Amino acid sequence: MGQDEEQGGEKIALKRELGLFSAVSIILAVMIGSGIFVSPTSALERSGSVGFCLIIWTVCGLLSLLGALAFAELSTVVPRSGAEYAYFIEAFSPLHEYAGEIPAFICSWVYVVLLRPAEVAVVMLTFAEYSVQPFSHLLTDLPEESMLRLKKLIAMLALGLITYINLTSVKLYVKVQNIFTVWKVVACIVVIGGGICWLCNGHTELLDNPFRGSTNSAGDVALAFYSGLWAYDGWTSAAIVTEEIQKPEVNILRSILIAVPLITVLYVSMNLMYMAALTMPEMVSAPAVAVLWADRVLPSWLSFAIPLGVALSTFGCSLSIQFGVSRLCYVAGREGHVPRVFSFVHLEKMTPAAAVAFQGMLALVCMLLGNIIALIEFASFLTWVFYGLAMVSLIVMRKTKPDAPRPYKVPIVIPWLVLCVSVFLAITPIVHEPSPKYLFALIFIVFGLAVYHTYVYKKVRSTLAVKLTYLIQALCLVVAPDKED
Repeated sequence: MGQDEEQGGEKIALKRELGLFSAVSIILAVMIGSGIFVSPTSALERSGSVGFCLIIWTVCGLLSLLGALAFAELSTVVPRSGAEYAYFIEAFSPLHEYAGEIPAFICSWVYVVLLRPAEVAVVMLTFAEYSVQPFSHLLTDLPEESMLRLKKLIAMLALGLITYINLTSVKLYVKVQNIFTVWKVVACIVVIGGGICWLCNGHTELLDNPFRGSTNSAGDVALAFYSGLWAYDGWTSAAIVTEEIQKPEVNILRSILIAVPLITVLYVSMNLMYMAALTMPEMVSAPAVAVLWADRVLPSWLSFAIPLGVALSTFGCSLSIQFGVSRLCYVAGREGHVPRVFSFVHLEKMTPAAAVAFQGMLALVCMLLGNIIALIEFASFLTWVFYGLAMVSLIVMRKTKPDAPRPYKVPIVIPWLVLCVSVFLAITPIVHEPSPKYLFALIFIVFGLAVYHTYVYKKVRSTLAVKLTYLIQALCLVVAPDKED
């Protein structure tokens, strides 16, 4: 197939099909995962009191908004998909011929090969767990081993479905994602509404003296903020798909200003409602806080709402994570940091079909491996390393690209503040709980550096790679996108 082949005169490239509502939906989809329904308890446990916990959730939301605003500026200076990966390319590559591309390569190496596929696998397994729960009374005679197999089968089928959606078209993704996002926000509102009714009926005893028991330990405060900020992760989602957002110089900023404050209000309100009905020991020991809360607060006819809310949240979250990482894979393919065939676009559907299929297969492998949580834990702290480097990118490009178009510009104190927060979040888990998993992360990065030196810098090629490229092109019906004007 020709490198610049066109279909009926139409340009072969990703299309800008995501409007403002869809950009907001993407951020909401990733940020409202299963965590707020299942285990939002770590911040409460560390803070020691209801009042201090709510302050931490509010401040974490504000810090997340500041980080997202810095990314909004970066997306105007570097109007390309890939978020921090694209910013590293633009900021650091000109600084050194060899080392300049290493931050971007390691970013793609961690996200594309391991972290995001593992996250999709975990979220799909959570989806399976909660999609079965409403029917658990019909499956009481099923042996435990068979139940586990059933859940894994459901997770695999759901993974196949999200991969099909992302392969088929961006329009289909947008329709499905918008519907799921609306319903997961409705599920959050059910919790808030039910909690308000609970409080109006006089159940306020657990909120009396809200700061009683607040921790005095700096370490506990640090870990409470660490937990809260992790819960807000996902505010970069719109920047990852910049090239498919209509008027990105306007809509990325607007989507952030709508989505992140909305998430903050939902998170703070939901935690208040949980803590109004459940004691701290109950919340800490509950396998799913929202389910226990619903059993106590909601009428029996609404008992299905929370498992349904978790299922909708997890499905929509994994759909958006895969959508975003396939675009990162697409951009990394253009730079030669992953095989270039992953930057090719489907002839008719105009989706990065090879990248989407690759991510689906990696998520399936992670699902079959079993201990996926360990995979995420040993790499996830690197996410905040990349966020910190993105702030460094902004500071660097203020110097190296002073005349670049900046329709929106954050005060320079914001990237410095987010950089400090990122350093704190990257170091805290290592200092608090030293573990061999961080050594494994280092080994994974060193292996990535070997791959970079051999296949990116030295550009070693093999006939097998060429044949594999042609095979993937034939199977996925993809061709190289047209060059930008």
